[in-house]
Amino acid sequence: MKIDFNKNKDGLVPAIIQDATTKNVLMLGYLNQEAYDKTVETNKVTFFSRSKQRLWTKGEESGNFLNLVSIKNDCDNDSLLIKVNPVGPTCHTGTDTCWKEENTSSFGFLSKLEKTIEERRTTSDGTKSYVASLFEKGINKLAQKVGEEAVEVVIEAKDDNDDLFLNESADLLFHYLMLLQAKGFTLKDIEAVLKGREK
Repeated sequence: MKIDFNKNKDGLVPAIIQDATTKNVLMLGYLNQEAYDKTVETNKVTFFSRSKQRLWTKGEESGNFLNLVSIKNDCDNDSLLIKVNPVGPTCHTGTDTCWKEENTSSFGFLSKLEKTIEERRTTSDGTKSYVASLFEKGINKLAQKVGEEAVEVVIEAKDDNDDLFLNESADLLFHYLMLLQAKGFTLKDIEAVLKGREK
């Protein structure tokens, strides 16, 4: 990999540090050639500290290392994307990221949908949403509804109407998310099970 350390007078390139699993951005640091070489050699991200004017391996004092997964160069060869498996919080203030955000897995829109289901399930403002009314009917009704939606997905899978198949699939996933919550679980619990099978 060709990195243009000479583009800036100080010989440093910025490095975006990203969690390899959650894809969250954890911090921004700077590397010179020596820091890059040490990072590759030790598999622990090492920066050039501009304030200390020396190499600094993240975690050398706290134990909160950034274990190297991969390094990518950008299109101009003057900045890096470093994917890591962090050990503990990344920020020196004790937070997961330098932007005070939690470094948790997100399933994008599905995580938002889980949150919406939870809000509608627990809201008692006098309105009755479909979600709230289905939860009121209990676990048996929720399980039955998931079964019905699953059958409809199977039926539509045998036909050639992609629109109907996708809509029934969406209904199945929506009701399954409700059933998961009724049982006290989330998509993260399912992810953990699947990851446990990944061998």
